[in-house]
This record gives sequence, C-alpha cells and structure tokens, in this order.
Amino acid sequence: MGWPVDHSLSPRVHGFWLQNYAIDGEYLRIPVDPEQLSANLRRLKGEGYVGCNITVPHKEAALALVDDVDPLAQRIGAVNTIIIGKDGKLYGTNTDGFGFLENLRQGYPGFDVRAGPAVVLGAGGAARAVVAALLDAGAPEIRLFNRTKSRAENLANSPIAQGSDKIKVGDWQNRATGLSQASLLVNTTTLGMRSQRPLEIDLTHLPVQALVTDIVYTPLITDLLARAMARGNPVVDGLGMLLHQARPGFKAWFGRLPEVTAALRTYVLAESK
Repeated sequence: MGWPVDHSLSPRVHGFWLQNYAIDGEYLRIPVDPEQLSANLRRLKGEGYVGCNITVPHKEAALALVDDVDPLAQRIGAVNTIIIGKDGKLYGTNTDGFGFLENLRQGYPGFDVRAGPAVVLGAGGAARAVVAALLDAGAPEIRLFNRTKSRAENLANSPIAQGSDKIKVGDWQNRATGLSQASLLVNTTTLGMRSQRPLEIDLTHLPVQALVTDIVYTPLITDLLARAMARGNPVVDGLGMLLHQARPGFKAWFGRLPEVTAALRTYVLAESK
C-alpha cells in the first residue's frame, strides 16, 4: 500500500519467491489515498489477505492504525510490514533495518559496523531505521548530517537513540570533513536518485577502506558509488536492502524464509531499468 505505488518493485520480488517455492499466493500493488488508509487496512482480512507492506507516505500513519506493534517499529516510529492474525487483528513491524544490515553482510562479507564511526546522510524514515540498526549492531559512533539540521537533532533525541550519546549531529556543510576516520558511509537521502538532484559530497577525507552504501537503487550505481569505487572504496548498492527487508514479511505470510540470490536480483532489475 502506497500513494503512489506503481513504481514499487515489491510485487516482482514476492512474485519471484511465490513461483520459486510453488506457493499459491499473490502480491499486489494497492494505491491508497492517505485518508483511506484505515478503511483499506481493515478490509484486508475479509478480502483474503494475510498481510501487506506499507510504503511512502503511510509508514508513520500505519503505526497508529495497527492493533499491536513490535518494540522496534514503535521505537523507529514507522511500520513497513503488517501481519494479519487469524482473529483479523493487525500486527505491525519494521524490517527496514534488518534489510539494511543483511544487505551489507551479503554485499561485503566480513564487514563489521563496530569497526569505526558510521556517517549517515539524511534523517527521514529510512535513516531512522538505519540508525536504529547500526546502534543495535554496536556502531561506536554515528555522525548524522541532514540538510535540515533540526530533523537530525529530533532523530538523535528520539526513542531510537535509547538514551545513547553515540549519535553526533553535524551541520550539512561539514559533511565532507565528517568523513574523517569513518568506516562506513550511508546515503539515505533521495539525492542521486534518477530525476533527483545529485548528492554533492567531497570524499577526500573518507578512508579508502571505508564501505560506502546508498539505499537508492535507481540507478543501481549512483554517482556516489561510482566515485567511491573510482578511489578504491568497497561499495554495496541499495537494491539488496529492498530485497532483504522483504524476507521477514514473506516468512510471516507464507511460511518460508526466502533467499536473496543472483537470479532474484537479475529478475527484479529487469523491471527497474
């Protein structure tokens, strides 16, 4: 469910798994006007659904509409996956952080977020999940930069931090010098996405061994990743986050924990081009 939702690749992801595991099921795009979100969620059970994913702009609103929510989604302040119980009740969770970390593990085996500071660009919904995941995985420091500094400060002072002082908010104009001694750089903004403005950041201060990842996957290799690769940094593209975040929901709905394979990536990319 989203508004709009035509661009979503999730039906292709889940459709691949449904066919691969010979499961009699279907995953559909459902465009839902924000004012109709509650009504649409409530009629899912009666229409035979076992759950749904929630995407922009409904993730925060869905948190208040589900009957029960797990502590992680409550802490992040957003729901992206809903499971419908046999009693019709809606259970909300958030799998974005799981998808982010699993993408790093698969894309760059052996990387440890505990190795050094992480720099996160952005303070929106995706950043909230990423920051929570990094904190929970043991990142020693998170340097947070957002074009509107107050949004970054709100994130740092939210339940996501759980009272930790590891989140350091910096001014957007200092994002380049903030890369010094970092072990990870994450872009969670839409800057660099096809049809959006480019992400302007000087990588000179970034250690060459630092991992660079971008949650944008259109294009698959963003300008940020291309420039990082050119200077020798390891990179992980953003498609894997989309694929991995889908796995827990698929397991809850259909009883199988699917794998993210090269064949899946190829199949999904065929539609994203």
